[in-house]
Amino acid sequence: MDFKLSAEQQDVQKLAIQIFADQTDNEHLRQFDGKGTYDANLWSDLSSTGILGVAIDDAHGGLGFGFETLCLVLEEAGRTMAPIPLIPVLVSAAMPLQRFGPEQQKKILSRVVTGNTLISTAFAEPLNDDPLTPTTTAEKVAGGWQLNGIKHCVPYGSQAEKVLISAQSDQGLIALWLSPDSEGVELAEQQSTSGEAQSQIILNNVLVNDADIMATGSDAEVIMTYALQRTQAALCAFSVGITDRMVKLTAEYTTEREQFDVKIATFQAVAHRAADAYIDVECLRLASAEAISLLDQEKPADDAVKIAKIWCGDVTHRISQASQHLHGGIGVDRDYPLFRYALWSKQVELTLGGSARLLSELGESIAEEFSNR
Repeated sequence: MDFKLSAEQQDVQKLAIQIFADQTDNEHLRQFDGKGTYDANLWSDLSSTGILGVAIDDAHGGLGFGFETLCLVLEEAGRTMAPIPLIPVLVSAAMPLQRFGPEQQKKILSRVVTGNTLISTAFAEPLNDDPLTPTTTAEKVAGGWQLNGIKHCVPYGSQAEKVLISAQSDQGLIALWLSPDSEGVELAEQQSTSGEAQSQIILNNVLVNDADIMATGSDAEVIMTYALQRTQAALCAFSVGITDRMVKLTAEYTTEREQFDVKIATFQAVAHRAADAYIDVECLRLASAEAISLLDQEKPADDAVKIAKIWCGDVTHRISQASQHLHGGIGVDRDYPLFRYALWSKQVELTLGGSARLLSELGESIAEEFSNR
């Protein structure tokens, strides 16, 4: 694969760096810590510069540069801890809507580009994180479909105009758009590890019109897999920025901190641990880049996404631990920025799943591939 960025990608990356750097200093971010809100001013600035439309086609007011270019923006967002819903809105919801939604539903994309609305996706349920096997049910009734069930950990669920969800029906899996303000919907705010706004959505005989149905059966499975894989790869790109910044913060701190009148960066144990962290970031960067590139080209990427998730879960854990250890007590001080990166690292790790399970799934996939040759 070609690791060089195109001229357009370089321009988007530079613009994202400039915008985030101007509005994500430590003092500014404090007003969003644990509040479950997003920076509406920053969101508006991203809209006015076209960043929100990076992966949305020009027919809807976007730039049409694709998923790979969008992931460059996500990496910068992770590096700066920008408190905005880039992944839930632009990846989890907008990308499957653009790829599979009928024209009537796609009209919402122009308002996403202008920053006038939020959309999201509900992947998880209590004790179930597989959107292909939901416990939520959909029953065909006069005028549409009736939904019953619970979705939780829905990013910005109470602030979204529409939420993409999956349910089981007598026609198999069904993918549909839910309006959180519909009759029969109960919303409860949930506290997330990172402080990101999340909601539990309880569905009690909620009627959804036929026009809001994306697909049923195998077509619905394709849609939810499409959305899930790109969300997972996007989290990996976001984590490249997170871990890269943690390593740099650690390097800056250890070159200033002294013990016994000596900079601790010169201690062999500190240098070795910092070097291991740097290598980890580069491995995560490469694994993520391969998965993102394949998805951007819409090539099979099941194994590549699994490999990126394995690296992401392990690397975020190791670097968070190493960074806090090398910082000492200041690593958990909320007057110092490292704690935000540590919290997001833990949320990403838990969201993507344990590496032991993922390694087992990857091994089974490889074994099945060889057995079929």
